[in-house]
Amino acid sequence: MAVLVYPPADLEQRVILPGVTWQQYESLLTTLGDYPRLRLIYLKGTLEILMPSAEHELLKKVIARLLERYAEEMEIPLHGYGSTTFREAAKARGLEPDECYCVDTLKDLPDFAIEINLSSGGVDKLAVYQGLGVPEVLIWQNNQLKLYDLRGKLYQETTISQFFPQLDFNLFAQFVRPQEQPQAIKAFLQVLRSPNPTPDSGT
Repeated sequence: MAVLVYPPADLEQRVILPGVTWQQYESLLTTLGDYPRLRLIYLKGTLEILMPSAEHELLKKVIARLLERYAEEMEIPLHGYGSTTFREAAKARGLEPDECYCVDTLKDLPDFAIEINLSSGGVDKLAVYQGLGVPEVLIWQNNQLKLYDLRGKLYQETTISQFFPQLDFNLFAQFVRPQEQPQAIKAFLQVLRSPNPTPDSGT
């Protein structure tokens, strides 16, 4: 049996493989299923194998926890998918979102996905999501959040979510503190429950 050696947890590594067929991609999904730290992103013959860093995992977790608590406070029915690979052979696209959710009812595809981008390069994940038909994608990049809404066949950057229309994502981003998650969530909830929602820098 082959032994896969992981890099240190604080390093994020990716390998880009061109000329990969859909059948090879599906075979790799099966073969690498025993290695949960690996993420595979496929777009029209190009395969990215990503090994997320500890920072990547902490960021996705705190953003997910904040969003879930927001949905609870606002009484928005939110269904988490967990670690699920979504793929569409006809569109030659597939990936496992960092986090993803359905709103109101559980569906075959998520309504809302979260992605962490800590470095440039790699497969264009928005192009993958576009082909899959995921309505909204929230991306953390360069210490800020950007929200993309699928309008027709293209994503457009927006500040208002169709699923969380009252959520101020600029305010939300100020509580993305992966090293102090309990304090960040507590402070976020205090702001949500206050009549004038502004962050308390001293919290």
